[in-house]
Amino acid sequence: MRLILLGPPGVGKGTQAAAIIEKYSIPHISTGDIFRANIKGKTELGKKVEEYMNKGLLVPDDLVVSIVKDRIVKDDCKDGFLLDGFPRTVAQAEALDEELSKMSLVIDKVINIEAEKDILIERAIGRRICKDCGATYHVKFSPAKQDGICDKCGGELYQRKDDTLDTVEKRIEVYLEQTKPLIDYYAKKGLLLNVDGTKDKKEVFNDIVKALE
Repeated sequence: MRLILLGPPGVGKGTQAAAIIEKYSIPHISTGDIFRANIKGKTELGKKVEEYMNKGLLVPDDLVVSIVKDRIVKDDCKDGFLLDGFPRTVAQAEALDEELSKMSLVIDKVINIEAEKDILIERAIGRRICKDCGATYHVKFSPAKQDGICDKCGGELYQRKDDTLDTVEKRIEVYLEQTKPLIDYYAKKGLLLNVDGTKDKKEVFNDIVKALE
């Protein structure tokens, strides 16, 4: 099963991605992870990506597509994959379709996890992360037993710099502006599955599975 996962910041994509790849035994392909791995491995692609990132520029579509293509031809993707963080634009989606077509492959479904903007903001600004083990908490929905201290390792909890109100609002606005055409693109192709991301995470996953099956 070849899937694409869409959803704004704070909607719980990471949680659902982990559950999807476990259930369907397919690899999770995140462009951010691929970029970091290539940069760390000092590959030719990694060097090119790093050049753009160091200049604060977006990585060009042709380079992103090349990196994704290089990943999906690997053996572990023969039974499918879950793309996360790509495509971000219609141009990238069209380029992906073109590359898949050359391999006689198609995207099966596009999962779009939705939530109202105010809910996303509340989720993001209340998030707290452990400095030591990376465990995640929420001041309202899943607070630590002792304020500011991780239940698991006793580490200090902190708020990410990009989880402030102004930053979160901007991230959501940019995402919605950029992704709306992409959602329309996949809806016209009959591939889009809209899922309510405001429910409990287990309910959201059950809805995804029902929609896929």
